[in-house]
Amino acid sequence: MKTHIYLFSIIFSLYSASAQQVQWASKVIKFSSDLGGKQFGIKRILGKPDVFPQGGYSGNAWTPKNALDGREIIIVGYEKPQTVKQVAVFENLNAGCVTRIFVSTDGEKFDAVWSRKANYKTPRYKTTLTTDRSYYFKRKRRKVEEVPDVFNPGIEYAILDNAIANVAAVKVEFSFALLPGQKQIDAIGISDSEIPIDAKINTKPVFDNLPNPESLNFDKEIFNCILTNDGQQLYFTVTENDKDAVYLCQKEANNKWSTPIAQTALNSNERYNYIEYSGADFMIKGGIPYTINSGASGFEFIDKSGAKEPIKITAFNNYEDTADLTITANKKQLILAINTDFTQGGTDLYFTTRKDDGTYGLLQNMGKSINSANDESTPQLLSDTKTLLFSSTGYSSFGDHDIYCSYRLDDTWKNWSEPVNLGAKINGAEFDGSPFYDEKSEILYYIKYNEGKAFLNSVKISKASFIK
Repeated sequence: MKTHIYLFSIIFSLYSASAQQVQWASKVIKFSSDLGGKQFGIKRILGKPDVFPQGGYSGNAWTPKNALDGREIIIVGYEKPQTVKQVAVFENLNAGCVTRIFVSTDGEKFDAVWSRKANYKTPRYKTTLTTDRSYYFKRKRRKVEEVPDVFNPGIEYAILDNAIANVAAVKVEFSFALLPGQKQIDAIGISDSEIPIDAKINTKPVFDNLPNPESLNFDKEIFNCILTNDGQQLYFTVTENDKDAVYLCQKEANNKWSTPIAQTALNSNERYNYIEYSGADFMIKGGIPYTINSGASGFEFIDKSGAKEPIKITAFNNYEDTADLTITANKKQLILAINTDFTQGGTDLYFTTRKDDGTYGLLQNMGKSINSANDESTPQLLSDTKTLLFSSTGYSSFGDHDIYCSYRLDDTWKNWSEPVNLGAKINGAEFDGSPFYDEKSEILYYIKYNEGKAFLNSVKISKASFIK
């Protein structure tokens, strides 16, 4: 995966797009077909690319009904009319099926400005991605969709013979019979320049200069980790004999971790056992069996004495066996990653507020600015209660699940900043998630998959790098 990303970076670094005027489709005017729904629907083509530069099968892309062998058209509009010299179509599966492009100044009359010539080939690249987005946390054991055998994402850069002024809409014709396999379209951009429109990952330069992460070798596959409030104890979960078991290790004088010890008292559930939070006065354990519509959530508070209190949430519902959770230190706000009828498409982040009786109110979706049509999961809210780390498959990324940070913009808990990718030093071709940031030592711990196996990694990151 990193190979083609680096190639794209080298290519695009040759150009300076500072004067380039780029717009992404802001509305759909007409289309021939789609699969409907929040995932794969026609609206997934709007806005900037959120599958590229990785490319590949995604619920965040438009999938037409005739994507295997048919002819399809789409007409999209742009927020402001502008001069157009280039139309870029981001085909994230089996690129090379654009046949004609038309432009319009009024959204009604269209003029043909580009057509596929004989022997014309769209520049394509092959990915090294070997995962199939089949999990975002091993304990869930959920299957999403397998990547098709034929992959080959690419970008159709249609350079017009003459620049056309005041373009307000673009029509694109596809012939999906030109290539085998499934087809998906991520975005359609226009520019007043011949400079290739870039598909950028939203990250920060500071993340490029991080030290190389270290792998903590416990001789076990680890699927989540939580540090205690003082940073001196590390809880993590492994799967043994088809059961998730919690282990604990201590930080020693040399800052190394002691030999992990299984926590019998915390491994009481038949299948799922994991710690989601460990504060000064309480911890939260997940994986408790629950009944839908009972108010139970599958989580419980455990205080210092070992007393347990189930966490109850009004009308709690989740289509997965388990959920991911983070909480404020005063217990007032809970954030959960769950899959319900009200998600933006996959697993979303929700929040709920503690009531006077100690239970929690209705879950509320945290909004489209942070939740995509794919999966958001494994959140950690930092002590400022504004900085959120989480994993997602829904944004431009370096691989499968990447780790992002976002910032709460107001007190509604529904307005969040655009997620920022933590960079290629941390995120790779496979799953990267379950982040836990130790604010005292300024070390990020996270789970990284490598060749299908889960490892616990750590890397030094200053607070100033991602905390506003």
